[in-house]
Amino acid sequence: MFDSIREFIINSLREMNYDVEDIGDNTELGPRGADVESVALAELAIRVEDEYGVKFGEDEAEELSSLTVGEFCATVADRLAVAKAAGE
Repeated sequence: MFDSIREFIINSLREMNYDVEDIGDNTELGPRGADVESVALAELAIRVEDEYGVKFGEDEAEELSSLTVGEFCATVADRLAVAKAAGE
């Protein structure tokens, strides 16, 4: 699941015209890494919400910029696991 989430995130960034060639699991999404702007982070969060059915609060937008790609993938995977467990 982690790999498919990472692939979705990288593809989404590519579609949003970001250079993803050097982006890896340890690349921060914010200014010290991929330099994804706050508006683009919000769009990325919406894309993830639409694709995976997980939710991010408005207060989490700032936090996303400090996450690495790997941490963001893990966050999505964790929320998916919690949602699945709650649905069972």
